[in-house]
Amino acid sequence: MEQKTEANRVVLHYKNGSIVKGMTHDFVAEKPKFHLIHQDGHIEEIQTELLKAVFFVKSYEGNKDYQEAKGFGKIDPVTFRGMKIKVTFKDNEVIYGATLGYNKTRKGFFVLPADPESNNIRIYVVASAVNDVKLGTQAET
Repeated sequence: MEQKTEANRVVLHYKNGSIVKGMTHDFVAEKPKFHLIHQDGHIEEIQTELLKAVFFVKSYEGNKDYQEAKGFGKIDPVTFRGMKIKVTFKDNEVIYGATLGYNKTRKGFFVLPADPESNNIRIYVVASAVNDVKLGTQAET
């Protein structure tokens, strides 16, 4: 029986600053590459190491008027799972969330956004694009 994988809506942020939107159905954190289906249907092989992060999103547009909360002020303590994490990228962007599997020896890790109203469902952070990671109570500073 053939396994059908669901396509995920993603926004790719490259280390060079470029941003590309599309769908993927074969992203695996441990693998060095995956395929992106562009909005025009063109399929491209993506080298994960060239990326800063893969944002799995609810919509490509998001809510332009919504300012995502910085920090942990909007978390729901009942539904919050994992360890608090604050990630500072080399380009100085900062994201806040929870992680279930941060390990500094891995090539990357997932972050679930701290703001439940975020357009991001989850974010795969490429470790080589990170300047600093704070965990637990350290993430709150």
